[in-house]
Amino acid sequence: MTSITKLGWTALVLALAVVVIDQATKAWILTGLNLPLRASVQLAGPFYLTMVWNPGVSFVGGFLQAHKEAVRWLLAAFSIGVAGVLVSWVRKAERPLFAIAIGLVIGGAIGNVVDRIRFGAVADFIDVSRLIYFPWIFNVADSAITVGICLLLVDMLRQDGKERAKRAPQDAA
Repeated sequence: MTSITKLGWTALVLALAVVVIDQATKAWILTGLNLPLRASVQLAGPFYLTMVWNPGVSFVGGFLQAHKEAVRWLLAAFSIGVAGVLVSWVRKAERPLFAIAIGLVIGGAIGNVVDRIRFGAVADFIDVSRLIYFPWIFNVADSAITVGICLLLVDMLRQDGKERAKRAPQDAA
């Protein structure tokens, strides 16, 4: 069996936490608050909970609207495949920021694929469009993916900077 680094385990536990939090908030939105019947509820000030079913890839009105069952299952399979590749990639994680970033992306991808399999679409409900011009409605999984990708970019830039700093004395000679 292939070993997993401590940071790899950290990433996998974080991914599990994201899935649990994402699914718990969606359960509350769908059954506790019964948002599908209420459509939109003001949470606090400019923050609203607005129910949208997203059959596509990203945010409301997402790319590749999955009105056909084949596309639904293709998107689910693709998301599972991406999560699987990321799991194999993070097993050898040696940088904390990288592990956190990949854990967030894995958890977000799995959280949304659970919806896609259960409902045929992803439940989106976080609405901040009245606060800032941000026309998309999203969920916890979407947020985890977005933050994870941003952290991954920061990690890559930091690594690139470190590699350039190592090469600088060689380049000067």
